[in-house]
Amino acid sequence: MPRMARPMSEPKLSVVHYSPVWLEITQTWLYNQLKYLPADIDNHIVCRSTRNLKQFALDNIHCLKRDSRAHYFFSKALWALGFRRYNGFMEKWVDALKPDVIHSHFGNNGWMNLEIAKSRDLAHVVTFYGQDVSMLPKKDPAWLERYRQLFDAGNTRFLCEGSHMAQCLVKMGCDPDQVKLHRLGVETDRIAYQPRQWRRDEVFKVLIAGSFREKKGIPYALEALAKLKDDLPLQITVIGDAGSQAEKARILEVIERHGLGEKIRLLGYQPHPVFFAEAYAHHLFLSPSVTAASGDTEGGAPVSIIEMAAAGMPIVSSFHCDIPELIRHGETGWLAPERDVDAIVACIRHWLERPEDWRKMLDAGRRHIETEYDVIRQSAKLAGHYRELADGT
Repeated sequence: MPRMARPMSEPKLSVVHYSPVWLEITQTWLYNQLKYLPADIDNHIVCRSTRNLKQFALDNIHCLKRDSRAHYFFSKALWALGFRRYNGFMEKWVDALKPDVIHSHFGNNGWMNLEIAKSRDLAHVVTFYGQDVSMLPKKDPAWLERYRQLFDAGNTRFLCEGSHMAQCLVKMGCDPDQVKLHRLGVETDRIAYQPRQWRRDEVFKVLIAGSFREKKGIPYALEALAKLKDDLPLQITVIGDAGSQAEKARILEVIERHGLGEKIRLLGYQPHPVFFAEAYAHHLFLSPSVTAASGDTEGGAPVSIIEMAAAGMPIVSSFHCDIPELIRHGETGWLAPERDVDAIVACIRHWLERPEDWRKMLDAGRRHIETEYDVIRQSAKLAGHYRELADGT
């Protein structure tokens, strides 16, 4: 049943969202932010190109590639030449729509839209998500100065998933008063809560999901499972594929070296419904994220972990970025230090040794998601940020 639209208690507020691509298959969390905004927010999406529109269709998508292929390729050429500030298509739609707020998704896009917001005296919301905080400044230190320019702009608010990411912005020079926590939300009322159970005489089924990138820590997850494969009947399912061919090679090497081939299913990328169907058929979600050599991190916390906690799945993850705010170690799940295979094994054994205690932890995890990560609550809070900034409060 579709959700009821929220009543309009205030005049409509117009918001132009900018994301270069609408939308990557792994960015359901961004789609949900906009989909569930209250009815008194008039949304427009400006992008350079579109993907996966059957899955992520919304009203008012303004696409440069669809509007003018010549302009699209001209824009790409300027970007390749290093002209990071050129965003004429965004200017066109901002001038046409005259919004109250610009919302730039990812910090680098916030810097790109800085002059547009300043020259038109518009409120500007910039959400940081991860790579833009950790990897981008390490890869290109010029972004540290660009971010300082962004942080010095007036009438701008910076949103982060958790306190770890917020502190990263403060360390880069952002005024703490300009940074607000805004957690990503999931559709809790559409995620069936099915607290998992496991008998010691049945196959223990472990799910791993994510793009094959170093930050996902998949090789360490597999190394840990290899240490357990002789102790109990084990089945492993991996959903995801090469975000990095080098990481995919590492993953396949671990599988071959430890003889995991007969115990593992590699499903590649799958639609979101398939991910959930597999999740309900498994006992444990294993997601030990790490800081990559490139500086890439989760930034906040993977949305897949939020969803699995809501669905009643036992979780083993890591003390990484804002994951400890999502999974409370020893209360709603178990966390290991980054890259510590033995600690991951110990966390899995915590679940294996006391299956009779699962329900208490899983119930606590579901309550935490309902309170802090529900998409309706979080979208209402996002609308509140827009109004406060537009009103100058």
